[in-house]
Amino acid sequence: MKNGFRQQMSWLHTWCGLTAGWVLCAIFLTGTLAVFRQPITQWMEARPVVQQAASGDRAAVLRAATAHLAANAGKARFWRIELPGENGGPVLLVWQGGGPVALDPANGALLTGEQASSRKTEGGRHFMSFHYMLQADTPGYWLVGWASMCMLVALVTGVVVHKRIFKDFFTFRPGKGQRSWLDAHNATAVLALPFLFMIVYTGLAFFYTSYMPWPLQAVYGDDGYQRYQSELDGKEPARRPRGGAPATMHDLALLVPQAENLMARPARRVLIEQPGRTGMVVRVFGAADDHRAETIASTLSSVAFDGVTGAVIDVKTPRVDQPTTSADVHEVLKALHLVRFGGWSMKWLYFVSGLLGTAMMATGTILFCVKRRKKSEQEFGRATAGVYRLIEALNVAAIAGIAVACIGYFYANRLLPAQWPAEWPDRAVWEIRAFLWLWLATLLHALARPFMRAWIEQLAAGAVLCFALPLLNYVTTGQHLLGYAAAGDWQRAGVELVALAFGVMLAVMARHVQQARRKEKR
Repeated sequence: MKNGFRQQMSWLHTWCGLTAGWVLCAIFLTGTLAVFRQPITQWMEARPVVQQAASGDRAAVLRAATAHLAANAGKARFWRIELPGENGGPVLLVWQGGGPVALDPANGALLTGEQASSRKTEGGRHFMSFHYMLQADTPGYWLVGWASMCMLVALVTGVVVHKRIFKDFFTFRPGKGQRSWLDAHNATAVLALPFLFMIVYTGLAFFYTSYMPWPLQAVYGDDGYQRYQSELDGKEPARRPRGGAPATMHDLALLVPQAENLMARPARRVLIEQPGRTGMVVRVFGAADDHRAETIASTLSSVAFDGVTGAVIDVKTPRVDQPTTSADVHEVLKALHLVRFGGWSMKWLYFVSGLLGTAMMATGTILFCVKRRKKSEQEFGRATAGVYRLIEALNVAAIAGIAVACIGYFYANRLLPAQWPAEWPDRAVWEIRAFLWLWLATLLHALARPFMRAWIEQLAAGAVLCFALPLLNYVTTGQHLLGYAAAGDWQRAGVELVALAFGVMLAVMARHVQQARRKEKR
């Protein structure tokens, strides 16, 4: 009875892990990269660093920003003012259908030319979007949900099947073929197991009202999501009816310092809803402090003001003494999944854990093929050999191919013209298309080439692209790793350092496959 149950779990683990594993490798790798989506976006924008002057007159800058927005976007539904971060940079103005426009952070003067230049890009947000919807809208969204459920099944059944999994964790036998792949699969699984359970569960819970919308619709109706959220939160959201008579906005130079005192942290973004109308709301958002460990229950700090009178409407701060509401459970799950706590140390821990999870799924899909090469179970009759050949190609594209596509996305950002004609489709869309086309090309390449050669060629191509990325950046923008380091811009420097580290890893993998191929020929 026990053997029959274990055999059923083994079958479920094998096929759930294999069929979902191809998609999950891509989901996990892009999700791992999305941990550092902000530094990636900054690197891809290629905006020259403008050091923020210590004696800058912020009041004058805010008034200049308001004047520019009023003159050029008076009818827009919202304005957004992005204040400089820790690495300096200009003040950015964005509005509905326009921007960004750059202002000098010292005096509010309009920046033009090289100082204001920025490449239109989706940046690191692309990896986040691909991570949860594969850039395929609703079908991709549901495919990710299905793959996540398969992964939960594979994790549970994997623990049941591998009764010696924790004991085998301390055993690794290199150069033993199938045994080595199983040891690697077990080791990465045990190391990342708590993280994997947490990240998959919170990812599903993150979109609970979307994957299961029917109870919410039955109680609140099709457009009741906001009312549902306000009831969870225990208070009405700080929203105003649209429209109203024309009105003058309260001085931002007074509201922003007041918000900083209430949040106990510097402001990073100002959002003005319904500017120039009586229903105007000014929201000031605080900067995330990445240099100290926030508690996991922390929420984004913000203060909402009446845009006309300057009265405080709502204050959100990460104080732990606030009463807990039902919405806090969802916020904690969101913070766990998006690593909105713990600072840079926790981001690096998630990054390494995500790579381990990707390696676990990769070794699992490879292990399937290694076992079937030695002893086929003839699951598909006469078509078995063809099916296994397709599985081999899918393995190459899902593991090596997605790495090539990811680094190719950075190349598309630098090789596409920086000055993009307005009549052409969005430049960011072409970057994403280049990523998807390159990934498809790796699948076609894997189908056309012998599978061992495909592994070597794609891993080697990824390594070369990673090593050459800093050079490409210098040739196309004049920016380089040493320049970032000298300016103290370690976020953009980190992007290139991680690319070089990935290059080393891919090169080692390519060499390992090359050695295995030579052994098979003997």
